[in-house]
Amino acid sequence: MNTMNEDSKSLPSAWISIIPLIVLIAMISMTITLFGSDALSGGNQVSLFIATGVCVTLSMLIYKTKWQTIEDNIKHTIGDASVSIVILIIIGMLGGSWMISGVVPTLIYYGVQTMSPQFFLVSACIICAIVSLMTGSSWTTVATIGLAMLGIGDALGIPEAWTAGAIISGAYFGDKMSPMSDTTILAASMAGTDLFTHIRYMMYTTVPTISITLIIFLCAGFGFGNSSDINVTEYTEGLANTFNISLWTLIVPLFSAILIMKKIPSMITLFASSLLAGIMSLILQQDILLEIAGETIPSAMNLIKGVMISFFTSTNVETGNATLNELVSTGGMAGMMDTIWLILCAMCFGASMVATGMLFSIIKVIMTFIRNTFGLVSATVCSGILLNVMTGDQYISIILSADMYKKMYKDMGLEARLLSRSCEDSATVTSVLIPWNTCGMTQATVLGVPTIAYLPYCFFNYISPLMTCFMALIGYKIKKTTVKA
Repeated sequence: MNTMNEDSKSLPSAWISIIPLIVLIAMISMTITLFGSDALSGGNQVSLFIATGVCVTLSMLIYKTKWQTIEDNIKHTIGDASVSIVILIIIGMLGGSWMISGVVPTLIYYGVQTMSPQFFLVSACIICAIVSLMTGSSWTTVATIGLAMLGIGDALGIPEAWTAGAIISGAYFGDKMSPMSDTTILAASMAGTDLFTHIRYMMYTTVPTISITLIIFLCAGFGFGNSSDINVTEYTEGLANTFNISLWTLIVPLFSAILIMKKIPSMITLFASSLLAGIMSLILQQDILLEIAGETIPSAMNLIKGVMISFFTSTNVETGNATLNELVSTGGMAGMMDTIWLILCAMCFGASMVATGMLFSIIKVIMTFIRNTFGLVSATVCSGILLNVMTGDQYISIILSADMYKKMYKDMGLEARLLSRSCEDSATVTSVLIPWNTCGMTQATVLGVPTIAYLPYCFFNYISPLMTCFMALIGYKIKKTTVKA
């Protein structure tokens, strides 16, 4: 990964550099207008490639950048994202297996009978926060308990965009505050501060933010208390008549929790959980497996065929209720393909903007407005959000934000923990709000709710950067260090 060039003269003009970004925003807006939610299936990918082409063409023609430099950076960036792509494929497998095995239907079945519409949103946010805090992964949280919460919310008559906002708010709170989170570890290490010092310092902005978020969800819940769409009985009967609802299915999430507590890598945990769910479906959901396989004879091969199909492609189970049919349908590994090639296209755009120096040229303009602590923190936050938009990846955003501002924080006598917190309060939490960012694409695909639809209700995610700027403005718990001459 290229970092910011110390020689500002080597950077392209900011006016030239912003052209690819303008093209991207214009193209994305056009494709969303033309294709709506189907823009993920190709329109956004084409938009990213066109913006990449504009970036490369301008840089090669005006600044004589060598193609090999751009190509090498694309290779490096995609290589760094390869593990995330594999995890995304396994999440598709996990979603299919947890649904068909009865794990998610069982959680929905009992969940709708124990939760009330008034307190559902705040409960969903808290539950997802706890799970994410334990796992250190927002992706794992959304793909498992998040799916169950979406189903419960649907049965209780809660709009899916609100439910998705509560799920994501909780998941990203836990991801941000967990010592097992890769983004938390990355932010601390890049800023040069101790991990637990970083986590403790984040509490000054994160606790007020999650408190405000929970209050909003609590108040909103009372507005859904008398929803006419609530039909819990219809959902429970539909699930019970279709799936073998059994507490034995909860062995799967319990097994996953044990692996997580033992700090087994997320890729292994997700894959092992998927396999166990597949075994559970062979034991408890044989009728559904035969329906999926298109077979009538309950032989071992036919059942295995049904399991394999639930792993790798879309499945549709007839429950007698059209809404419930949609809820229990899955995309499997194949359902992640649109997201994966969108990630690859986003990586190409981000890598090109970095390799040509255009990204740093834009950031340099932001840095010229820095005059004090508030200005520096605000610049860091703005850069984190901008990097999420331009690179499409939260990890790149954290790395570049910390790298670009580390010396400036030191020169102004500010602690490294302030830099690490500013990166997390911006780059980590806002990544899920960008439709073409890896996080935004992943959560929209897993939940089946477009990024644009759930964005207004992810209160934690957009209050976080505002809160960190506010704390910098009032100077709360911000200490100056002694700057050596």
